[in-house]
Amino acid sequence: MHGAQLLLLVVGSIAVTAAARRWDLPAPLLLVVVGLAISFLPGADDYQLDPHILLGVVLPPLLYSASLDSSYLNFKAVADPIIQLGVVLVVITAFAVGLLAHLLMPELPWEVALLLGAVVAPPDAVAAVAIGRKLGLPRGAMTVLTGESLVNDASALTLYKVALAGIAGASTGLFAQLSTFVIAVVVGVAVGLAIGVVAHFARTHLDDTVLESVLGLVVPFACYLVAEELYGSGVLAVVAAGLYLGHNSPKAGYATRLQEQSVWTTVDVLLESLVFGLIGLELPFVLKGISDFTVVPTVLALLGAVIVVRIVFVFGRNILLRLVRRRRRRPSWKISAVLSWTGMRGVVTLAAAAGIPEDTPGWAYIQFAAFVITVGTLLLQGISLPWLIRALKIQQPEDSGQEQRARKAAAKAAKAMLSELMPAEIPVEQRKAFGQRMHQMMQMRDRMIEQDPSQEGAITRVRREMLAKQREVLVAERAAGRLDDDVMRKVMRELDLEEAMLAGTWRSRL
Repeated sequence: MHGAQLLLLVVGSIAVTAAARRWDLPAPLLLVVVGLAISFLPGADDYQLDPHILLGVVLPPLLYSASLDSSYLNFKAVADPIIQLGVVLVVITAFAVGLLAHLLMPELPWEVALLLGAVVAPPDAVAAVAIGRKLGLPRGAMTVLTGESLVNDASALTLYKVALAGIAGASTGLFAQLSTFVIAVVVGVAVGLAIGVVAHFARTHLDDTVLESVLGLVVPFACYLVAEELYGSGVLAVVAAGLYLGHNSPKAGYATRLQEQSVWTTVDVLLESLVFGLIGLELPFVLKGISDFTVVPTVLALLGAVIVVRIVFVFGRNILLRLVRRRRRRPSWKISAVLSWTGMRGVVTLAAAAGIPEDTPGWAYIQFAAFVITVGTLLLQGISLPWLIRALKIQQPEDSGQEQRARKAAAKAAKAMLSELMPAEIPVEQRKAFGQRMHQMMQMRDRMIEQDPSQEGAITRVRREMLAKQREVLVAERAAGRLDDDVMRKVMRELDLEEAMLAGTWRSRL
Protein backbone atom coordinates (compact mmCIF):
# COMPACT_ATOMS: atom_id res chain seq x y z
CA MET A 1 0.00 0.00 0.00
CA HIS A 2 1.48 3.33 -1.12
CA GLY A 3 1.64 6.47 1.00
CA ALA A 4 -1.27 8.16 -0.77
CA GLN A 5 -3.43 5.05 -0.39
CA LEU A 6 -2.55 4.76 3.29
CA LEU A 7 -3.41 8.41 3.86
CA LEU A 8 -6.72 7.97 2.05
CA LEU A 9 -7.44 4.88 4.15
CA VAL A 10 -6.71 6.72 7.41
CA VAL A 11 -8.84 9.72 6.45
CA GLY A 12 -11.68 7.50 5.22
CA SER A 13 -11.60 5.35 8.37
CA ILE A 14 -11.74 8.41 10.60
CA ALA A 15 -14.64 9.79 8.57
CA VAL A 16 -16.59 6.54 8.94
CA THR A 17 -15.82 6.47 12.67
CA ALA A 18 -17.07 10.05 12.97
CA ALA A 19 -20.30 9.08 11.20
CA ALA A 20 -20.74 6.07 13.50
CA ARG A 21 -20.27 8.22 16.61
CA ARG A 22 -22.66 10.79 15.19
CA TRP A 23 -25.38 8.21 14.53
CA ASP A 24 -24.66 6.27 17.73
CA LEU A 25 -23.57 3.13 15.86
CA PRO A 26 -20.78 0.66 16.73
CA ALA A 27 -17.83 2.06 14.78
CA PRO A 28 -16.01 -1.29 14.28
CA LEU A 29 -19.05 -2.85 12.63
CA LEU A 30 -19.70 0.11 10.34
CA LEU A 31 -16.01 0.17 9.33
CA VAL A 32 -16.11 -3.51 8.38
CA VAL A 33 -19.27 -3.05 6.33
CA VAL A 34 -17.86 -0.02 4.50
CA GLY A 35 -14.59 -1.85 3.88
CA LEU A 36 -16.45 -4.82 2.42
CA ALA A 37 -18.46 -2.52 0.16
CA ILE A 38 -15.32 -0.78 -1.12
CA SER A 39 -13.62 -4.13 -1.77
CA PHE A 40 -16.34 -4.93 -4.35
CA LEU A 41 -15.73 -1.74 -6.33
CA PRO A 42 -14.00 -2.19 -9.72
CA GLY A 43 -10.27 -1.62 -9.49
CA ALA A 44 -10.04 -2.26 -5.76
CA ASP A 45 -6.56 -3.48 -4.88
CA ASP A 46 -5.86 -6.82 -3.23
CA TYR A 47 -4.60 -6.05 0.25
CA GLN A 48 -3.07 -8.52 2.69
CA LEU A 49 -2.80 -7.62 6.36
CA ASP A 50 0.82 -7.56 7.50
CA PRO A 51 1.04 -9.76 10.65
CA HIS A 52 4.24 -8.07 11.85
CA ILE A 53 2.59 -4.64 11.79
CA LEU A 54 -0.60 -5.87 13.43
CA LEU A 55 1.06 -7.89 16.19
CA GLY A 56 4.07 -5.66 16.77
CA VAL A 57 2.70 -2.17 16.09
CA VAL A 58 -1.11 -2.15 16.38
CA LEU A 59 -1.85 -4.73 19.08
CA PRO A 60 0.53 -3.53 21.87
CA PRO A 61 -0.86 0.01 22.21
CA LEU A 62 -4.46 -1.23 22.06
CA LEU A 63 -3.82 -3.79 24.80
CA TYR A 64 -1.83 -1.30 26.86
CA SER A 65 -4.58 1.32 26.68
CA ALA A 66 -7.21 -1.22 27.73
CA SER A 67 -4.98 -2.38 30.60
CA LEU A 68 -4.48 1.17 31.86
CA ASP A 69 -8.25 1.63 32.07
CA SER A 70 -8.75 -1.73 33.78
CA SER A 71 -8.87 -2.15 37.53
CA TYR A 72 -6.38 -4.61 38.98
CA LEU A 73 -8.57 -5.06 42.05
CA ASN A 74 -11.69 -5.72 39.96
CA PHE A 75 -9.63 -7.98 37.71
CA LYS A 76 -8.50 -9.95 40.76
CA ALA A 77 -12.05 -10.18 42.11
CA VAL A 78 -13.31 -11.93 38.96
CA ALA A 79 -10.10 -13.78 38.11
CA ASP A 80 -11.86 -17.16 37.92
CA PRO A 81 -14.23 -16.36 35.00
CA ILE A 82 -11.50 -14.35 33.26
CA ILE A 83 -9.05 -17.28 33.33
CA GLN A 84 -11.78 -19.75 32.39
CA LEU A 85 -12.89 -17.68 29.39
CA GLY A 86 -9.46 -16.36 28.45
CA VAL A 87 -7.50 -19.60 28.73
CA VAL A 88 -9.69 -22.70 29.15
CA LEU A 89 -12.30 -21.67 26.58
CA VAL A 90 -9.60 -20.66 24.10
CA VAL A 91 -7.98 -24.11 24.32
CA ILE A 92 -11.34 -25.90 24.09
CA THR A 93 -12.38 -23.78 21.09
CA ALA A 94 -9.08 -24.43 19.31
CA PHE A 95 -9.36 -28.21 19.69
CA ALA A 96 -13.11 -28.28 18.92
CA VAL A 97 -12.72 -26.24 15.72
CA GLY A 98 -9.61 -28.19 14.76
CA LEU A 99 -11.37 -31.52 15.23
CA LEU A 100 -14.42 -30.41 13.24
CA ALA A 101 -12.25 -29.05 10.41
CA HIS A 102 -10.29 -32.32 10.28
CA LEU A 103 -13.50 -34.37 10.19
CA LEU A 104 -15.12 -32.25 7.47
CA MET A 105 -11.90 -32.06 5.43
CA PRO A 106 -9.92 -35.27 6.05
CA GLU A 107 -7.27 -34.13 3.59
CA LEU A 108 -6.36 -31.36 6.04
CA PRO A 109 -3.65 -32.66 8.41
CA TRP A 110 -4.48 -32.64 12.10
CA GLU A 111 -1.64 -30.21 12.90
CA VAL A 112 -2.97 -27.76 10.30
CA ALA A 113 -6.55 -28.16 11.58
CA LEU A 114 -5.35 -27.42 15.12
CA LEU A 115 -3.49 -24.38 13.79
CA LEU A 116 -6.76 -23.13 12.26
CA GLY A 117 -8.46 -23.69 15.62
CA ALA A 118 -5.80 -21.64 17.40
CA VAL A 119 -6.18 -18.85 14.84
CA VAL A 120 -9.94 -18.45 15.34
CA ALA A 121 -10.01 -19.18 19.09
CA PRO A 122 -9.48 -15.72 20.66
CA PRO A 123 -12.41 -13.25 20.67
CA ASP A 124 -11.75 -9.55 20.20
CA ALA A 125 -13.69 -7.60 22.80
CA VAL A 126 -13.24 -4.14 21.26
CA ALA A 127 -16.71 -4.03 19.76
CA ALA A 128 -18.32 -5.87 22.68
CA VAL A 129 -16.79 -3.54 25.28
CA ALA A 130 -17.81 -0.47 23.29
CA ILE A 131 -21.40 -1.70 23.03
CA GLY A 132 -21.55 -2.82 26.66
CA ARG A 133 -20.20 0.49 27.96
CA LYS A 134 -22.66 2.46 25.84
CA LEU A 135 -25.66 0.41 26.98
CA GLY A 136 -24.63 0.32 30.63
CA LEU A 137 -23.63 -3.29 31.31
CA PRO A 138 -22.83 -3.94 34.99
CA ARG A 139 -19.23 -3.30 36.02
CA GLY A 140 -18.64 -6.97 36.79
CA ALA A 141 -19.59 -8.04 33.27
CA MET A 142 -17.47 -5.27 31.76
CA THR A 143 -14.51 -6.35 33.88
CA VAL A 144 -14.86 -9.95 32.70
CA LEU A 145 -15.11 -8.90 29.07
CA THR A 146 -12.09 -6.60 29.28
CA GLY A 147 -10.05 -9.07 31.31
CA GLU A 148 -10.82 -11.90 28.92
CA SER A 149 -9.67 -9.83 25.96
CA LEU A 150 -6.37 -9.10 27.74
CA VAL A 151 -5.68 -12.77 28.53
CA ASN A 152 -7.07 -14.76 25.59
CA ASP A 153 -4.73 -13.23 23.01
CA ALA A 154 -1.71 -14.51 24.93
CA SER A 155 -3.08 -18.04 25.35
CA ALA A 156 -4.21 -18.24 21.71
CA LEU A 157 -0.94 -16.91 20.28
CA THR A 158 1.06 -19.31 22.46
CA LEU A 159 -1.06 -22.24 21.26
CA TYR A 160 -0.65 -20.88 17.73
CA LYS A 161 3.16 -20.97 18.05
CA VAL A 162 3.03 -24.52 19.39
CA ALA A 163 0.88 -25.61 16.43
CA LEU A 164 3.25 -23.93 13.96
CA ALA A 165 6.17 -25.72 15.59
CA GLY A 166 4.31 -29.01 15.22
CA ILE A 167 3.80 -28.43 11.49
CA ALA A 168 7.48 -27.56 11.09
CA GLY A 169 8.47 -30.75 12.92
CA ALA A 170 10.01 -28.88 15.87
CA SER A 171 7.56 -30.16 18.46
CA THR A 172 8.96 -32.65 20.97
CA GLY A 173 5.85 -33.76 22.78
CA LEU A 174 3.22 -32.62 25.26
CA PHE A 175 5.70 -31.80 28.03
CA ALA A 176 7.74 -29.55 25.76
CA GLN A 177 4.57 -27.79 24.60
CA LEU A 178 3.40 -27.19 28.17
CA SER A 179 6.88 -25.94 29.07
CA THR A 180 6.73 -23.49 26.18
CA PHE A 181 3.40 -22.19 27.43
CA VAL A 182 4.55 -21.82 31.06
CA ILE A 183 7.78 -20.09 30.04
CA ALA A 184 5.86 -17.67 27.83
CA VAL A 185 3.53 -16.76 30.70
CA VAL A 186 6.20 -16.40 33.39
CA VAL A 187 8.66 -14.46 31.23
CA GLY A 188 5.95 -12.25 29.77
CA VAL A 189 4.52 -11.23 33.16
CA ALA A 190 8.01 -10.73 34.64
CA VAL A 191 9.13 -8.49 31.78
CA GLY A 192 5.94 -6.46 31.92
CA LEU A 193 6.17 -5.89 35.68
CA ALA A 194 9.86 -5.00 35.46
CA ILE A 195 9.29 -2.40 32.75
CA GLY A 196 6.20 -1.15 34.56
CA VAL A 197 8.19 -0.56 37.77
CA VAL A 198 10.91 1.32 35.88
CA ALA A 199 8.36 3.41 33.96
CA HIS A 200 6.46 4.28 37.15
CA PHE A 201 9.67 5.38 38.88
CA ALA A 202 10.60 7.51 35.87
CA ARG A 203 7.23 9.23 35.51
CA THR A 204 7.09 10.10 39.23
CA HIS A 205 10.50 11.79 39.01
CA LEU A 206 10.46 13.46 35.58
CA ASP A 207 8.03 16.26 36.47
CA ASP A 208 7.51 16.84 32.74
CA THR A 209 4.14 15.80 31.33
CA VAL A 210 5.38 15.79 27.72
CA LEU A 211 8.26 13.42 28.47
CA GLU A 212 5.97 11.29 30.63
CA SER A 213 3.55 10.94 27.72
CA VAL A 214 6.39 10.01 25.38
CA LEU A 215 7.53 7.40 27.90
CA GLY A 216 4.00 6.01 28.03
CA LEU A 217 3.94 5.63 24.26
CA VAL A 218 7.22 3.68 24.36
CA VAL A 219 6.24 1.28 27.16
CA PRO A 220 3.89 -1.11 25.23
CA PHE A 221 6.35 -1.56 22.37
CA ALA A 222 9.26 -2.10 24.75
CA CYS A 223 7.29 -4.71 26.70
CA TYR A 224 6.23 -6.59 23.60
CA LEU A 225 9.61 -6.63 21.87
CA VAL A 226 11.68 -7.50 24.97
CA ALA A 227 9.33 -10.30 26.01
CA GLU A 228 9.24 -11.81 22.52
CA GLU A 229 13.05 -11.71 22.33
CA LEU A 230 13.20 -13.64 25.62
CA TYR A 231 10.67 -16.25 24.37
CA GLY A 232 7.95 -14.83 26.56
CA SER A 233 4.46 -13.63 25.75
CA GLY A 234 4.64 -10.08 24.49
CA VAL A 235 0.89 -9.73 24.97
CA LEU A 236 1.06 -10.65 28.66
CA ALA A 237 4.04 -8.34 29.14
CA VAL A 238 2.02 -5.40 27.78
CA VAL A 239 -0.99 -6.33 29.91
CA ALA A 240 1.08 -6.70 33.09
CA ALA A 241 2.76 -3.33 32.59
CA GLY A 242 -0.55 -1.63 31.82
CA LEU A 243 -2.29 -3.06 34.89
CA TYR A 244 0.63 -2.08 37.13
CA LEU A 245 0.86 1.48 35.82
CA GLY A 246 -2.91 1.92 35.81
CA HIS A 247 -3.13 0.72 39.41
CA ASN A 248 -0.40 3.16 40.45
CA SER A 249 -1.61 6.10 38.35
CA PRO A 250 -2.97 7.98 41.44
CA LYS A 251 0.66 8.37 42.54
CA ALA A 252 1.47 10.30 39.36
CA GLY A 253 0.68 13.98 38.83
CA TYR A 254 -2.77 15.17 37.81
CA ALA A 255 -1.40 16.67 34.58
CA THR A 256 0.09 13.29 33.64
CA ARG A 257 -3.25 11.56 34.12
CA LEU A 258 -5.15 14.15 32.11
CA GLN A 259 -2.70 14.10 29.22
CA GLU A 260 -2.32 10.31 29.29
CA GLN A 261 -6.06 9.83 28.97
CA SER A 262 -6.26 12.20 26.00
CA VAL A 263 -3.28 10.62 24.26
CA TRP A 264 -4.50 7.04 24.56
CA THR A 265 -8.08 7.89 23.63
CA THR A 266 -6.75 9.42 20.41
CA VAL A 267 -4.46 6.45 19.71
CA ASP A 268 -7.30 3.98 20.30
CA VAL A 269 -9.66 5.71 17.88
CA LEU A 270 -6.98 5.97 15.19
CA LEU A 271 -5.75 2.37 15.40
CA GLU A 272 -9.19 0.79 15.77
CA SER A 273 -10.52 2.78 12.83
CA LEU A 274 -7.60 1.74 10.67
CA VAL A 275 -7.66 -1.93 11.60
CA PHE A 276 -11.38 -2.55 11.22
CA GLY A 277 -11.34 -0.71 7.91
CA LEU A 278 -8.55 -2.99 6.72
CA ILE A 279 -10.50 -6.09 7.73
CA GLY A 280 -13.18 -5.35 5.15
CA LEU A 281 -10.66 -4.43 2.46
CA GLU A 282 -8.94 -7.81 2.74
CA LEU A 283 -11.81 -9.64 1.00
CA PRO A 284 -10.30 -9.62 -2.56
CA PHE A 285 -7.04 -11.09 -1.29
CA VAL A 286 -8.87 -13.84 0.60
CA LEU A 287 -11.08 -14.75 -2.37
CA LYS A 288 -8.08 -14.80 -4.68
CA GLY A 289 -6.72 -17.92 -3.04
CA ILE A 290 -9.99 -19.88 -3.18
CA SER A 291 -10.68 -21.73 -6.41
CA ASP A 292 -13.27 -24.19 -5.10
CA PHE A 293 -16.13 -22.58 -3.22
CA THR A 294 -17.53 -25.93 -2.11
CA VAL A 295 -15.61 -25.24 1.12
CA VAL A 296 -18.13 -22.51 1.99
CA PRO A 297 -20.52 -24.88 3.86
CA THR A 298 -17.57 -26.24 5.83
CA VAL A 299 -16.44 -22.74 6.78
CA LEU A 300 -19.98 -21.79 7.80
CA ALA A 301 -20.09 -24.92 9.96
CA LEU A 302 -16.86 -23.77 11.66
CA LEU A 303 -18.42 -20.34 12.17
CA GLY A 304 -21.37 -21.99 13.87
CA ALA A 305 -19.04 -24.14 15.98
CA VAL A 306 -17.13 -21.08 17.22
CA ILE A 307 -20.39 -19.50 18.37
CA VAL A 308 -21.93 -22.66 19.85
CA VAL A 309 -18.81 -23.71 21.80
CA ARG A 310 -18.80 -20.41 23.67
CA ILE A 311 -22.50 -20.62 24.49
CA VAL A 312 -22.20 -24.21 25.74
CA PHE A 313 -19.09 -23.38 27.78
CA VAL A 314 -20.60 -20.32 29.49
CA PHE A 315 -23.86 -22.02 30.47
CA GLY A 316 -22.11 -25.31 31.25
CA ARG A 317 -19.85 -23.39 33.64
CA ASN A 318 -22.95 -21.97 35.33
CA ILE A 319 -24.40 -25.44 35.84
CA LEU A 320 -21.15 -26.65 37.40
CA LEU A 321 -21.04 -23.64 39.71
CA ARG A 322 -24.58 -24.35 40.87
CA LEU A 323 -23.59 -27.92 41.69
CA VAL A 324 -20.29 -27.10 43.39
CA ARG A 325 -21.08 -23.76 45.06
CA ARG A 326 -24.63 -24.18 46.32
CA ARG A 327 -24.34 -21.52 49.01
CA ARG A 328 -22.47 -18.93 46.97
CA ARG A 329 -23.89 -16.29 44.70
CA ARG A 330 -24.89 -17.79 41.38
CA PRO A 331 -24.11 -16.08 38.07
CA SER A 332 -27.08 -14.31 36.54
CA TRP A 333 -28.42 -16.12 33.49
CA LYS A 334 -28.95 -12.78 31.77
CA ILE A 335 -25.31 -11.79 32.21
CA SER A 336 -24.28 -15.27 31.07
CA ALA A 337 -26.42 -14.87 27.94
CA VAL A 338 -24.65 -11.62 27.10
CA LEU A 339 -21.19 -13.06 27.80
CA SER A 340 -21.95 -16.09 25.65
CA TRP A 341 -22.84 -13.80 22.73
CA THR A 342 -19.72 -11.61 22.86
CA GLY A 343 -17.38 -13.90 20.92
CA MET A 344 -16.61 -11.57 18.02
CA ARG A 345 -13.24 -12.24 16.38
CA GLY A 346 -10.96 -9.49 15.17
CA VAL A 347 -7.38 -8.28 14.82
CA VAL A 348 -5.52 -11.20 16.41
CA THR A 349 -7.33 -13.81 14.33
CA LEU A 350 -6.53 -12.14 11.02
CA ALA A 351 -2.96 -11.29 12.05
CA ALA A 352 -2.29 -14.87 13.11
CA ALA A 353 -3.74 -16.21 9.85
CA ALA A 354 -1.63 -13.78 7.81
CA GLY A 355 1.50 -14.93 9.67
CA ILE A 356 1.19 -18.55 8.52
CA PRO A 357 3.80 -19.48 5.86
CA GLU A 358 2.27 -19.78 2.39
CA ASP A 359 3.74 -23.28 1.89
CA THR A 360 1.62 -24.60 4.78
CA PRO A 361 -0.92 -27.21 3.57
CA GLY A 362 -4.36 -25.63 3.28
CA TRP A 363 -2.97 -22.09 3.62
CA ALA A 364 -5.62 -20.48 1.38
CA TYR A 365 -8.37 -22.36 3.18
CA ILE A 366 -7.14 -21.07 6.55
CA GLN A 367 -7.10 -17.49 5.27
CA PHE A 368 -10.64 -17.82 3.95
CA ALA A 369 -11.96 -19.49 7.11
CA ALA A 370 -10.34 -16.90 9.39
CA PHE A 371 -11.81 -14.06 7.34
CA VAL A 372 -15.34 -15.52 7.20
CA ILE A 373 -15.35 -16.32 10.93
CA THR A 374 -14.04 -12.86 11.83
CA VAL A 375 -16.47 -10.94 9.65
CA GLY A 376 -19.33 -13.33 10.40
CA THR A 377 -19.02 -13.01 14.17
CA LEU A 378 -18.53 -9.25 13.98
CA LEU A 379 -21.66 -8.71 11.91
CA LEU A 380 -23.90 -11.44 13.33
CA GLN A 381 -23.12 -11.05 17.01
CA GLY A 382 -22.06 -7.41 16.93
CA ILE A 383 -25.26 -6.20 15.28
CA SER A 384 -27.55 -8.32 17.48
CA LEU A 385 -25.72 -7.73 20.79
CA PRO A 386 -27.35 -4.32 21.51
CA TRP A 387 -30.77 -5.85 20.86
CA LEU A 388 -29.98 -8.72 23.26
CA ILE A 389 -28.86 -6.36 26.03
CA ARG A 390 -31.98 -4.24 25.65
CA ALA A 391 -34.27 -7.27 25.41
CA LEU A 392 -32.89 -8.70 28.68
CA LYS A 393 -33.12 -5.24 30.30
CA ILE A 394 -29.63 -5.45 31.75
CA GLN A 395 -28.38 -2.22 33.30
CA GLN A 396 -25.73 -1.05 35.68
CA PRO A 397 -27.35 -1.01 39.16
CA GLU A 398 -27.75 2.32 40.89
CA ASP A 399 -24.73 3.60 42.79
CA SER A 400 -24.78 2.21 46.32
CA GLY A 401 -23.61 5.53 47.77
CA GLN A 402 -19.90 4.94 47.25
CA GLU A 403 -19.52 8.26 45.45
CA GLN A 404 -21.09 10.25 48.27
CA ARG A 405 -19.12 8.37 50.92
CA ALA A 406 -15.89 9.00 49.03
CA ARG A 407 -16.61 12.73 48.77
CA LYS A 408 -17.48 12.99 52.45
CA ALA A 409 -14.35 11.10 53.47
CA ALA A 410 -12.19 13.37 51.32
CA ALA A 411 -13.90 16.51 52.68
CA LYS A 412 -13.44 15.32 56.25
CA ALA A 413 -9.74 14.71 55.67
CA ALA A 414 -9.37 18.16 54.08
CA LYS A 415 -11.01 19.85 57.05
CA ALA A 416 -8.73 18.03 59.46
CA MET A 417 -5.67 19.23 57.54
CA LEU A 418 -6.83 22.83 57.15
CA SER A 419 -5.45 24.10 60.46
CA GLU A 420 -2.12 22.37 59.88
CA LEU A 421 -1.73 23.89 56.42
CA MET A 422 -2.30 27.50 57.49
CA PRO A 423 1.05 29.40 57.28
CA ALA A 424 2.22 30.60 60.70
CA GLU A 425 3.32 33.98 59.33
CA ILE A 426 -0.25 34.96 58.44
CA PRO A 427 -1.88 37.09 61.17
CA VAL A 428 -4.32 35.29 63.44
CA GLU A 429 -7.29 37.37 62.26
CA GLN A 430 -6.61 36.62 58.58
CA ARG A 431 -6.06 32.93 59.32
CA LYS A 432 -9.36 32.80 61.16
CA ALA A 433 -11.22 34.56 58.34
CA PHE A 434 -9.62 32.36 55.72
CA GLY A 435 -10.45 29.24 57.68
CA GLN A 436 -14.07 30.29 58.09
CA ARG A 437 -14.35 30.95 54.38
CA MET A 438 -12.91 27.55 53.49
CA HIS A 439 -15.25 25.85 55.97
CA GLN A 440 -18.23 27.65 54.47
CA MET A 441 -17.31 26.55 50.95
CA MET A 442 -16.85 22.95 52.05
CA GLN A 443 -20.10 22.97 54.03
CA MET A 444 -21.96 24.28 50.99
CA ARG A 445 -20.38 21.55 48.92
CA ASP A 446 -21.40 18.92 51.47
CA ARG A 447 -25.00 20.15 51.44
CA MET A 448 -25.07 19.99 47.64
CA ILE A 449 -23.74 16.44 47.76
CA GLU A 450 -26.78 15.40 49.76
CA GLN A 451 -29.21 17.12 47.38
CA ASP A 452 -30.39 15.94 44.00
CA PRO A 453 -28.35 17.86 41.41
CA SER A 454 -31.34 18.48 39.17
CA GLN A 455 -30.02 21.85 38.08
CA GLU A 456 -26.63 20.55 36.99
CA GLY A 457 -27.39 20.84 33.27
CA ALA A 458 -28.57 24.45 33.54
CA ILE A 459 -25.58 25.53 35.63
CA THR A 460 -23.15 23.83 33.26
CA ARG A 461 -24.78 25.45 30.23
CA VAL A 462 -24.57 28.91 31.79
CA ARG A 463 -20.92 28.45 32.68
CA ARG A 464 -20.09 27.28 29.15
CA GLU A 465 -21.74 30.37 27.69
CA MET A 466 -19.76 32.58 30.08
CA LEU A 467 -16.52 30.90 29.02
CA ALA A 468 -17.42 31.38 25.36
CA LYS A 469 -17.99 35.09 26.01
CA GLN A 470 -14.62 35.35 27.78
CA ARG A 471 -12.91 33.79 24.75
CA GLU A 472 -14.65 36.28 22.44
CA VAL A 473 -13.30 39.16 24.52
CA LEU A 474 -9.77 37.74 24.42
CA VAL A 475 -9.89 37.37 20.63
CA ALA A 476 -11.27 40.91 20.27
CA GLU A 477 -8.52 42.32 22.50
CA ARG A 478 -5.88 40.57 20.42
CA ALA A 479 -7.42 41.82 17.19
CA ALA A 480 -7.37 45.37 18.57
CA GLY A 481 -3.67 45.06 19.32
CA ARG A 482 -4.12 45.40 23.08
CA LEU A 483 -3.23 41.80 23.92
CA ASP A 484 -0.13 39.83 23.01
CA ASP A 485 -0.81 36.51 21.27
CA ASP A 486 1.25 34.48 23.76
CA VAL A 487 -0.60 36.02 26.69
CA MET A 488 -3.92 35.33 25.01
CA ARG A 489 -3.00 31.68 24.48
CA LYS A 490 -2.01 31.30 28.13
CA VAL A 491 -5.29 32.74 29.40
CA MET A 492 -7.22 30.74 26.76
CA ARG A 493 -5.64 27.53 28.03
CA GLU A 494 -6.80 28.34 31.56
CA LEU A 495 -10.34 28.77 30.23
CA ASP A 496 -10.03 25.52 28.30
CA LEU A 497 -8.98 23.63 31.42
CA GLU A 498 -11.89 25.12 33.31
CA GLU A 499 -14.29 24.01 30.58
CA ALA A 500 -12.72 20.55 30.62
CA MET A 501 -13.68 20.36 34.29
CA LEU A 502 -17.30 20.90 33.29
CA ALA A 503 -17.32 17.31 32.07
CA GLY A 504 -17.30 16.30 35.75
CA THR A 505 -19.89 17.05 38.36
CA TRP A 506 -20.48 20.75 39.02
CA ARG A 507 -20.36 20.19 42.79
CA SER A 508 -16.67 19.36 42.60
CA ARG A 509 -15.88 22.78 41.12
CA LEU A 510 -17.06 24.77 44.13
